[in-house]
Amino acid sequence: MSEQQPKIYLLPNLMTAGNLFCGFTATLKILEGALLQSSNPDAAGNLFHSAVWFILGACFFDLLDGRLARLGGHDSVFGREFDSLADIVSFGVAPALMVYRIVLQEFPRACWIIAFIYLACGALRLARFNSAAANHNGNGPNDQRNFTGFPIPAAAGLIASITLFLLWLAEGEHRLGNWRFVLPPLLLFLSFMMFSRFQYPSFKALNWKTKKSIPRFLVIILIIVFTWLFYEWMPAVLFLSYLLYGFLRPWLSREWRREIEEEIGEEPAAETAEHTP
Repeated sequence: MSEQQPKIYLLPNLMTAGNLFCGFTATLKILEGALLQSSNPDAAGNLFHSAVWFILGACFFDLLDGRLARLGGHDSVFGREFDSLADIVSFGVAPALMVYRIVLQEFPRACWIIAFIYLACGALRLARFNSAAANHNGNGPNDQRNFTGFPIPAAAGLIASITLFLLWLAEGEHRLGNWRFVLPPLLLFLSFMMFSRFQYPSFKALNWKTKKSIPRFLVIILIIVFTWLFYEWMPAVLFLSYLLYGFLRPWLSREWRREIEEEIGEEPAAETAEHTP
């Protein structure tokens, strides 16, 4: 019996391909930097800096692919699996390898263990997410408005943005300085957070049709402008804020959560059903 051909929607999967390209290129930059670390630290630092931007670029493509799929009602099993395969490269292998080369290679006994723990937890996190999504398609329970555990794209974005901030602090130097030693504990902490029970808003209901008041619109514009002007540290602030929000969320009132999460919880059930095949 021949296999049924999966439906491949162009725009969402092009964004996922962009995610995969960024992750692959970031990995190449890290490997090139590793070859130059001892002979030319400045060139190696520039390559690591480029790798950080490619990881953040992968975060941007990952944000777009799901939005385009749900906006056009083109969410599919193929797209979800392709996205997970791209994620394990861009948000699993690339950040783990980057921290390994910048810091952990100085500790030969434990260097690969910490990096592998993060990679393994990221892969298991994606497998758990896909299993929950499959159960949802089979009429099992699954709340698409929330993520259980810290999402791996946000974890990689936090690692990359913190590294970007450290590179900015160490501008003109060959090394990141002693602050680089915050990266291994951060890697282990994020490994735990990906499998924690903390709830994070998925923002899946936020799309091009989302209506906002003028003050909220201005706040969003200001955040974008500040991120553009202070790109050295604003991405770290945004990803850290999202991480900390998971700890604070249970203590916030429903009204406050609705304000912060852009009223995602009030998306009508009928509208949600339209975007779910």
